[in-house]
Amino acid sequence: MTPLAIAALSLSMSTDAFAAAVGRGASHRPPLGKAVRNGLVFGVIEAITPIIGWSLGLVAASFVEAIDHWIAFGLLGAVGARMLWEAFQPVEAFDAEASARRGLLGLIATAIGTSIDAAAVGVSLAFIGANIWIVALSIGFTTFALTTLGMMIGSAVGARFGKLAEGLGGVLLIGIGVTILVEHMHWLG
Repeated sequence: MTPLAIAALSLSMSTDAFAAAVGRGASHRPPLGKAVRNGLVFGVIEAITPIIGWSLGLVAASFVEAIDHWIAFGLLGAVGARMLWEAFQPVEAFDAEASARRGLLGLIATAIGTSIDAAAVGVSLAFIGANIWIVALSIGFTTFALTTLGMMIGSAVGARFGKLAEGLGGVLLIGIGVTILVEHMHWLG
């Protein structure tokens, strides 16, 4: 993968965590320390899940080598389409009291929920032979930075901005899937 593709993938994978962080920040502005802690939890989990998917993809890669580009296209397209669909759903109200009661376990559950798509993307990365360590570190760092930023600016920009970012992430993922398919099918030369 090119550095530009890694950057686009990292942004795409972190947009749903960013959207969740903006929603949290929109209801109450957390102190910097709490925003950084939340960013670390989201970033670490978002970095681990594509490695898990990549490992599973390596196991299956030899069995599906002839159609791996179609699988990568399908997975990235499906995740991107889901992100686009969610971007057009109404903004849910954030319940600060319920979130505070859930504490760290609630934060981890939210981080896992927003990173499941990264596991599917990890499967696709195994099929195209991407360097998972560089990609996972990039995804994790980008998620950490955007989640921390999202929590800090949430009250200023509102939850709708997070939805816009999630939609853009979906478009980027679909674009990466199309690029993989075009390159593997040699449609442009």
